[in-house]
Amino acid sequence: MSLKTLLLRNLIRHSKITSFAPIFIQRQSYNKNERHYWTSSRNTAVALLASVVIGSAVKDQENVNKKGDVEAGEKRSDLPTFTAEEVSKHDSKKSFWVIYKHGVYDVTSFLPSHPGGEQIFNAGGLSIEPFWNVYGMHKTKEIFELLESYRIGNLHDDDVVDHSDDEFWAKEPYRDKRLIIKTAKPFNAEIPPKLQVEHFNTPNELFYVRQHMPVPDINENEHKLTVTIVGKTTKVKEFTLKDLRKFKPVSVNAALMCAGNRRSEMNKVKPVKGLSWTTGAISNAEWSGVLLRDVLLHCGLDTENIDDKHVILTGADTDATGTQFSTSLPLRDALDTVLLATHMNGAPLPPDHGRPLRAVAPGAPAVRSVKWLQSITISTEESSSHWHQRDYRSFNPSTTWETADFPTAPPVYSLPVTSAICDPEDGETVTVEDGHIEVRG
Repeated sequence: MSLKTLLLRNLIRHSKITSFAPIFIQRQSYNKNERHYWTSSRNTAVALLASVVIGSAVKDQENVNKKGDVEAGEKRSDLPTFTAEEVSKHDSKKSFWVIYKHGVYDVTSFLPSHPGGEQIFNAGGLSIEPFWNVYGMHKTKEIFELLESYRIGNLHDDDVVDHSDDEFWAKEPYRDKRLIIKTAKPFNAEIPPKLQVEHFNTPNELFYVRQHMPVPDINENEHKLTVTIVGKTTKVKEFTLKDLRKFKPVSVNAALMCAGNRRSEMNKVKPVKGLSWTTGAISNAEWSGVLLRDVLLHCGLDTENIDDKHVILTGADTDATGTQFSTSLPLRDALDTVLLATHMNGAPLPPDHGRPLRAVAPGAPAVRSVKWLQSITISTEESSSHWHQRDYRSFNPSTTWETADFPTAPPVYSLPVTSAICDPEDGETVTVEDGHIEVRG
């Protein structure tokens, strides 16, 4: 069941369908007039606070509760009460309010700092809970504190809606209990250090997991890959998995690492945002499939004209607005290295790792190895997605979240080789034998 359906059902259940009907669905474009114009769209849902609310541009400090810590969204006796209808009127760039549980928040001053860009406009005058139920990594102490700093009031008791539906995650795959979970929804987990060094190729069940959204439910017998080469004459071809098996099979050993691996160590030097990985957001596997190059040549790619072009990879996983995950790589970098994989360590890809088809881009951050691959586009433009334009970018050490200019920063397309001690683990007590300790990593 989609997030949109869940929200509509809840509103109907609580008899709020009438007052909210005019503002249910919104396009992602922003109108220059003071208010948004809400139009029907098959691919967009309501009540979202897009991306991770990680900006630290907290300018309205007078909104911080001076009486001590308060659980985000709890009712506060020191603040005024607003109805849902009153809140819904504040959906413009000049006055932008959102709801979380009993809380009402004026996040107008946060809009310019929002990493997700204009996606935040989908949440104007509505609850952010359905979105946060999808992106469970929002529910951290730091983000709750940031949200509460924008608190201006309470939502009227009659307008509080239960957004606790869990159906969006009902089809998540089983995960090995040995994985160290960082967030449950979406599921992000790393391999324990000592297990990391037990195998050259990480067993599939222990391979670290990095998700941005729920795992899509894909029928591999019906799954198709669309390849588009944009040019004077745009070429489009579709491939089933059976079609892809007609190309020369190739296997390659490659390690995939999240760009944020070892962030917990970075935090000891300077506070950074994101999942607090230790050393476990890297794993190795033998990947089997067909070369991206072979498929593109079959589709008519001109290899003499590849400079300043990009490979846009789009997956079947979608965020709460219905937007599919997408990122891109320079075509010259990707042409001879990227694999379109169907198998991992000799077995079909597990659901967490892209079943039935994923890209594998050796040497690049794992975010470029798009899972549940649905389309490939060759274009002079990079991917326009949030994940490419406002994430996974490179900054110098002096940059802060207040000064970071994501669109102009260079994308991270490669990662350095690093080393890590995995056994003994950090903080572990060891026995010295003959003046030596055994170290593995």
